[in-house]
Amino acid sequence: MRTVIALLSVLLFCNFLSAQNTDPNKENGKFKKENLFIGTGINLGIANNSFNVGINPEVGYSITKWLDAGLAFNLNYLSQNTSPYSSVKYQNLSYGAGSFIRIWPVSFFHIQIQPEYNWINSNQKDMSTGNTLKYNYNVGSLLVGVGYGSHFIGNRYSYVTLMIDVLQNKNSPYRDQFNDPIPVFKAGFGMYLKPSKK
Repeated sequence: MRTVIALLSVLLFCNFLSAQNTDPNKENGKFKKENLFIGTGINLGIANNSFNVGINPEVGYSITKWLDAGLAFNLNYLSQNTSPYSSVKYQNLSYGAGSFIRIWPVSFFHIQIQPEYNWINSNQKDMSTGNTLKYNYNVGSLLVGVGYGSHFIGNRYSYVTLMIDVLQNKNSPYRDQFNDPIPVFKAGFGMYLKPSKK
């Protein structure tokens, strides 16, 4: 439920900013194809006895020179080995979707907020007993982070971001078996669509 509220808040915020746009180089109320971008990112998470890797295609729109918003999709693999405190080994495959906003207070630094919803297929094996368990579940996450990058509206963009899941849902693909957040490094790149020739 918190993820749905966060997603709606992001969409309303983006709608508000779009209505308040004061960029002198942009005609108010007119959709500009060169502000539309597509791209992908990869993410990598490493923590005690755990490993997370994934891919994140995205499509978005530069509302202003300092604000991007869009939709992101993901496919993640998470593996957690046994530890002195747990004899269970995990392997999770998750896929999901959500929205994002990327705020650029300066040209090379950004803040990213990404609520998303994931469907997870989990395989767990207790290495001390040999018992295995397979089950499917779904869960919301709210990734928040900061990063370095660049974007040239109408041309290209790239970024590297460090994020964590700030919701404390123990089933999140971005939290370990002790419910500690797994730091997620995202690196992305993409291109803006060119305006149509008149």
